Amino acid sequence: MGFISFVGRVLFASLFLLSAYQEFIEFGNDGGPAAKTLKPKFNLFVKLVSKNTGLGVPHIDIKTVIAATMFLKGFGGLLFIFSSSFGAFLLLIYLAFMTPIVYDFYNYEMESEQFVQLFFKFTQNLAFIGALLFFLGMKNSIPRRRSKGRTTKTKTN
Repeated sequence: MGFISFVGRVLFASLFLLSAYQEFIEFGNDGGPAAKTLKPKFNLFVKLVSKNTGLGVPHIDIKTVIAATMFLKGFGGLLFIFSSSFGAFLLLIYLAFMTPIVYDFYNYEMESEQFVQLFFKFTQNLAFIGALLFFLGMKNSIPRRRSKGRTTKTKTN
């Protein structure tokens, strides 16, 4: 059972690791194609947040956002392979913040093809979030094993 669990974690983490590797290779001086694709969506999301909350959002360089996502996906994916709760938490942070920005189906009409594609990918990422929450829940619900040599004896008189 342990080997099958390891293979599942490797396959799941490979989605994030390969994506982080591709972004790293293409990063360049301007953040690469990921920055060019993300910048308009990120700016639109910042405008929506500012408009709906009434709070000013500070300027964030898109290269910093791309570098942070590469770190979260790469480091989180590596830690997740080794069954780390912290790695799952890093991937969860990445998905929670980036999914509504990248898959902005709410900016399109329901009848458009773009809406359907973005909504499908959005719900797929929600399933990834659910899988990570399930992993964290199972990891925290399994009692820790005690070493066999250390048993506590009570003293009775």
